[in-house]
Amino acid sequence: MRRAHLPKTQEPSGEIDLTPMLDVVFIMLIFFIVTATFIKEPGIDVNRPIALTGEAIVNQNILIAISENNEIWMDKTLLKEHQIRAQIEKLRAENPKGGVVIQADAKSTADKVALVIDAAKQAGVTEISLATTE
Repeated sequence: MRRAHLPKTQEPSGEIDLTPMLDVVFIMLIFFIVTATFIKEPGIDVNRPIALTGEAIVNQNILIAISENNEIWMDKTLLKEHQIRAQIEKLRAENPKGGVVIQADAKSTADKVALVIDAAKQAGVTEISLATTE
């Protein structure tokens, strides 16, 4: 009797299929990008005034810095006085729930701080804070 030669069954290879893991990693990456809140830094460091009663505030993402020379910086750009409101409106369009934090140098003048507060109010911002150190 003749035996028919049956093809040998192929044994599974020792490789792991990484496709499902990569799918999960990409989905997680997309999730974190979509849910992340990006804060645009003003562009300069200031010596903030000291306050004993300061409180931590969340969801304030528009940062405006006033240097000791009374220069106004926002989003790493030096602004002129007439540009402040338009820049706040532009950043506010990106995050309508965000507020404004003014990082005024301790040597800056009150009239520049008042100018920035007025521009923020004219842009429709209701939550305006002044950054201090403890």
